[in-house]
Amino acid sequence: MRPAALHITLGLLLAAAFLNSACRQGAQPQTRASAIAVAAPAAAARWADEDRDGIPDRAELRAYSDRENFRSWFTAVAEAQFYRATGAWNEEQRDCAGLVRFAWREALRTHDRPWFQKMGAEYEPLAPDVRAYTLERGPLQERLFRTSFGSFEETDLTGETFSEYADARTLKEFNCEFVSRERAQALPGDLLFFHQPWVQKYPYHVMIFLGQAREAAEGANDWVVYHTGASPLDAGEVRKARLSTLERHPDRRWRPLVNNRNFLGFYRLKILN
Repeated sequence: MRPAALHITLGLLLAAAFLNSACRQGAQPQTRASAIAVAAPAAAARWADEDRDGIPDRAELRAYSDRENFRSWFTAVAEAQFYRATGAWNEEQRDCAGLVRFAWREALRTHDRPWFQKMGAEYEPLAPDVRAYTLERGPLQERLFRTSFGSFEETDLTGETFSEYADARTLKEFNCEFVSRERAQALPGDLLFFHQPWVQKYPYHVMIFLGQAREAAEGANDWVVYHTGASPLDAGEVRKARLSTLERHPDRRWRPLVNNRNFLGFYRLKILN
């Protein structure tokens, strides 16, 4: 090869190497920027609240099977307290809202051998566990209950927006959505709320709609279960009754009827909507 040709060839090779290096160096910042741009939406989506109901989407049960399995465990645990309150239910948490909180938590737990041993011999498998998450590893863990209005923000996880405790009013205002005042629209696991201001110290009261009871159903599908105590300091007990019976309650304030202004209606847990 002639010296001139060799000189040209080396020059071309050096130019190509320089351009290739420049392309690689120029591509690196673009790649990092792209990675950041992709990571940011992914992180935001991880804690999205598309329906802006205040509950992170990750805590909602999106699959039909999960919702049905939750309802089965939720209503069964609540009904079982009527026959014998399990020792796993803290006596200091036994009031109308406490029954909801307890059944909600236990419905989300892993129902394995230790769980059945803890709850008592009368409990038996009745449905698969919720697959989306368990209470122990869930997005909110024990702090299941929202305590204020607003859509969900990730900063809510570190403040007091979510709590392990919720009274009847908090359950209604921030953790449920109104369904109807008509019984026909209710599903098992929905909640009934009553409001009686100026009549009692704790004006809100909540019941759990069972639909068809697991025990002694009598062919009916309008059963409810509730604790009569308005707070843990009030003496009370768990009762199980039919709505058709409550509709004839001697005290009109407790009748679950459309024309009773103290009856607020049926509400559905936001995690089921």
